[in-house]
Amino acid sequence: MFRNWRIGSVNGALLAAYFIPVWSLVAFNIIVAPVHGLYERPSVAVALYLSDHLQMAGMDTVRAAWLLALGRLTVVAFFAIYLVLLCIPRTRKGGGSDEALGIALAIGSLISFASMVMASKVGELAALRLHATELLLLLGAAIVVVIEKPAAAPKTAEAAAPPNLQPLDLEQAELLHNR
Repeated sequence: MFRNWRIGSVNGALLAAYFIPVWSLVAFNIIVAPVHGLYERPSVAVALYLSDHLQMAGMDTVRAAWLLALGRLTVVAFFAIYLVLLCIPRTRKGGGSDEALGIALAIGSLISFASMVMASKVGELAALRLHATELLLLLGAAIVVVIEKPAAAPKTAEAAAPPNLQPLDLEQAELLHNR
């Protein structure tokens, strides 16, 4: 069963096993109570940056929190789609699930990088370590996906066709004297 699994598939599944529960819990906390959820540890750097550097008002902060939750839920959705596609053997062998993984990695890296920059600007070291670790996980998986290509399908040997059914060389027109 595990003979046709690539290292990128296993790596993506492990990343999905981390990001789906963690980021959906963070997004759910933001959706339920936007300000309280934004000031929890995974998002505190974004909240401090928005309030201190951008000087956003209350309702603008709530909208930014919902936008962050939407971004995190988008990453969770693409990781879930990746896991569903990974369960189909033909799709897994051909690398058809890599597109969903690539989108999840791209959006997740963007969110983690922006959060890491915001954490460094406000001096929140615990959040900086968290976002840097998540960013390194996502970038490492992206490198594995880019470098590791899916295995090529084995070519089947075709039986030689009779001479009158073989294709013509150099796309010649078949004339009566060529038979």
